[in-house]
Amino acid sequence: MGVNSQENDEAMMRLAIDQAHLAQSQGEVPIGAVVTFENKVIGQGHNQVISLNNPSAHAEVMALQAAGQSQNNYRLPSCTLYVTLEPCMMCAGALVHARVSRVVFGAFDAKTGVIETVDECFTKPYHNHQVEWQGGVLQSECSQLISDFFKARRKAKKSSRCE
Repeated sequence: MGVNSQENDEAMMRLAIDQAHLAQSQGEVPIGAVVTFENKVIGQGHNQVISLNNPSAHAEVMALQAAGQSQNNYRLPSCTLYVTLEPCMMCAGALVHARVSRVVFGAFDAKTGVIETVDECFTKPYHNHQVEWQGGVLQSECSQLISDFFKARRKAKKSSRCE
């Protein structure tokens, strides 16, 4: 018998967390994403907005680009995207256009999360594709990663002003 859905979601989210750590090691906000097809990773990405000087280089977009290259297709039907933070409007739009079947995210984003928190973007009737979603997978780990990053950033900024 195969791995159940919750175990698989957690295993894939751990891979997204690995990508978030990679982003953090490069001075980026620690958000990571992976795209799977038939439970196999076909794309992964992490935030690279600073290093690439590209406001669209969010983890989700980078993972979608890698998956598209892997599949030789700009459409990713029957794929699932796992991401450590609830997607923003830009990323939600990219997920709809890519025809991703399902999105699983870790932490909820009270400022810009448009899947469930600030808005419910995927439920809008004007979309030509409906995306299933689930939030809160490994939520505490994903939330802690981002909280710790910004806490350290504020501390570093404060200590640099005190010198």
